[in-house]
Amino acid sequence: MTKILLSLHVLAAIIAIGPVTVAASMFPPAARRAVVPVPAGAGGGTDAGDVGTVRLLHRICRVYAGLGIAVPVLGFATAAAMGVLGDAWLITSIALTAAAAGLLIAFVLPRQEELLEQLTDRQPVEHARTARLAMFTGLFNLLWATVTVLMIVRPGSTTGA
Repeated sequence: MTKILLSLHVLAAIIAIGPVTVAASMFPPAARRAVVPVPAGAGGGTDAGDVGTVRLLHRICRVYAGLGIAVPVLGFATAAAMGVLGDAWLITSIALTAAAAGLLIAFVLPRQEELLEQLTDRQPVEHARTARLAMFTGLFNLLWATVTVLMIVRPGSTTGA
């Protein structure tokens, strides 16, 4: 049962967290490059394709963040089955996972929504806003990379090699 839970936990992490890290990283530069849509009657046609890309990246982040709930749920089940719930590496990983989730919910997704609203309202996007979003996204990705390393190395674990 432990191997099944561990496999599901790893698959959930790859399938759910991977797309969020990639789409969130692609969002700031895509928002910078987005062409503000011009109304059809204003001369020059409409070019909402770039905004559509930004919208899609945000949707990927939102949807896969929701699916990402499966990762800690399966992680707790796996840790309980392995009897490692009290190990320092796991507690650290749990704290870092909570920090990453908090960062995504409190800083990354809301800033993406703000920038998307700006683009939808035909307002130019300030570079400083996309730079801050890129910083928060980088921190989110760094936290997940650290959790991944801890899950592989498991320092002090009696179950690892």
